[in-house]
Amino acid sequence: MSSLEEARALLREFPVVDGHNDLPWALREQVRYDLDARDIATDQHTHLHTDIPRLRAGGVGAQYWSVYVRSDLPDAVPATLEQIDCVRQLIARYGDDLRPALTAADMEAGRREGRIASLMGAEGGHSIANSLGTLRGLYALGVRYMTLTHNDNVAWADSATDEPGVGGLSEFGREVVREMNRLGMLVDLSHVAATTMRHALDTSVAPVIFSHSSSRAVCDHPRNIPDDVLERLPGNGGMAMVTFVPKFVLQAAVDWTAAADDNMRVHGFHPLATTPEAMKIHRAFEESNPRPVATVPTVADHLDHMREVAGIDHLGIGGDYDGTAFTPDGLGDVSTYPNLIAELLDRRWSRDDLAKLTWGNAVRVLGAAEDVAREVQERRGASNAMLEELDLT
Repeated sequence: MSSLEEARALLREFPVVDGHNDLPWALREQVRYDLDARDIATDQHTHLHTDIPRLRAGGVGAQYWSVYVRSDLPDAVPATLEQIDCVRQLIARYGDDLRPALTAADMEAGRREGRIASLMGAEGGHSIANSLGTLRGLYALGVRYMTLTHNDNVAWADSATDEPGVGGLSEFGREVVREMNRLGMLVDLSHVAATTMRHALDTSVAPVIFSHSSSRAVCDHPRNIPDDVLERLPGNGGMAMVTFVPKFVLQAAVDWTAAADDNMRVHGFHPLATTPEAMKIHRAFEESNPRPVATVPTVADHLDHMREVAGIDHLGIGGDYDGTAFTPDGLGDVSTYPNLIAELLDRRWSRDDLAKLTWGNAVRVLGAAEDVAREVQERRGASNAMLEELDLT
């Protein structure tokens, strides 16, 4: 049996839990949520990284659908609600393949049923507009993690790609983390500054996650995780889900991306835009400036290092499909997870280690957050703290 055949067989038993997929935002940008125009029951490879046939081919058993909205939107909360509604429409429309999931038990039920457990993660604290009541509202609607920031700071937390604001987490930011622990909502530390990572680990009594981040020691980008933070994951019980985005995994791509982003701004586009018009600008730039190409081994190098530092019990996968313009060779869409597993098999990763990477760790972490929430709820009720009260200087 080839490594690829062995990988596919393993994924039939222990499918991938992917920590981050931006299909809802792509549907918003491309067709304003017209699911007839992007019927993911059929091959959508000319428009999207994601559709149901390719999720099946990739061995995906559970997906955290990102309900991301841009941090510069003036109405982030209603836009986030629209994203949630999109996921709910997808689950309702494709119920034979997608299963709603709120708990670790739901994830296991989906695996038994042969359906893809569909969870939600909010990407950026701007989606709660400094309101713990809004945070609870998102949880009630099914959101099971929140990334504390996106590319820009929020009033109570610093982003990895913005100038320092509050030095990590403010006191209100710590209260956000405590309330997330009380709810059972996972604290996601992708996108946040290293100071914010450390403050969140100091504060959280539940496991944290990195829904789509790689190793800073392997590729020195501020979106990646420093080794001292990875070293703390065993004590916290959390996990880091390696991402495939070339500008985060390949050092040569970091410099190229900075130039490409500047080019997008010059032409009036947000650097993260993936509309057809924006992609024309991307392609023209790439024709004149060939981009460095990441590969499957590039991503595997990150996992090798992260396993050495954090241990196998604290790793997962978060591809960031449909949230990136470019992908590594061999990891072009959601059908390609077996290529990564095959590479790790060739590197002598054991079956048990791979089962933890793909399925076991993510289910365990969500279940542990649920256990912590039950304990915390016995001690304290909902917090009604306000930013203006806790962060007075």
